[in-house]
Amino acid sequence: MLKGIDPLLSPDMLKLLAEMGHDDAVVLADANFTAMSLGAGKPVLRLPGVGMLRTLQAVVSLLPLADDVSHPVAYMQVSGTPEGYRSALQREAVALLANAGLPPERVEAVERYAFYERVKKAYAIVVTGELEPWGNFILRKGVLGQPLRA
Repeated sequence: MLKGIDPLLSPDMLKLLAEMGHDDAVVLADANFTAMSLGAGKPVLRLPGVGMLRTLQAVVSLLPLADDVSHPVAYMQVSGTPEGYRSALQREAVALLANAGLPPERVEAVERYAFYERVKKAYAIVVTGELEPWGNFILRKGVLGQPLRA
């Protein structure tokens, strides 16, 4: 155990998050996600029995989100729903992110197959135990440090 680090973040998870560089993406996937085929050649970690909101809370406690892009977080849009629709899980995740300092307008819905294409470019996938369908998110890592001075 380490002080100040969420106990959900295992040594493997901490290593994965630390290895990521600026603008690398991590996918937080539900239990039904096709992680092994889309994540071929990438690290795939599993958090069985852990829901998406709990996982998201632990990850954003350490991971700086990119602030040089308009949407550092994306979620998989529920197929067949109108623009702007968010499932209960997606609404709760957006609220959690807002409490962590990311305004809701910086979280975007991405159509299912476009989401899969983004997953193929991600650094790693974390498969949670989330059972709600469409419970998939992509987080882009930002930087820590001093802003540039003129």
